[in-house]
Amino acid sequence: MSWLASWYPWIKALHIISVMAWMAGMLYLPRLFVYHADAEPGSVQSETFKTMERRLLRAIINPAMIASILFGGLLAGIPGLVDWSQAWIWVKLAAVLGLVVAHHFFARWRKEFAEDRNRRPAGFYRKVNEVPTLALIVVVIMVVVKPF
Repeated sequence: MSWLASWYPWIKALHIISVMAWMAGMLYLPRLFVYHADAEPGSVQSETFKTMERRLLRAIINPAMIASILFGGLLAGIPGLVDWSQAWIWVKLAAVLGLVVAHHFFARWRKEFAEDRNRRPAGFYRKVNEVPTLALIVVVIMVVVKPF
């Protein structure tokens, strides 16, 4: 895997770009759910939200998550880049796993909205909207500060 070291700047740049796209979508999708929850099922507004949510998830969030994990995995494979005995990397990976789980729930809820089966109030989605933000904060602190 030492050949990866020569590609480090490109892999890192692509990882940052894909993480930014993933996070943008993960922050926006639950906000759409907030407004969609208050829309009358079958209304023009509801149908518009369905289209926006589907396109956001399929065209941006899903590919960006895959790219983030792929480029992050390549970075982790560069010899000497990560000291696996330090706790920060494990906390970061736990936060990333939390984002993947949140992504899964967002996709499931999008499908419920698409089928007019949402039963959650807008307030629920307002609270859920904070999950990606908290995970992002943890990831950035772990990677930049490496507090432990």
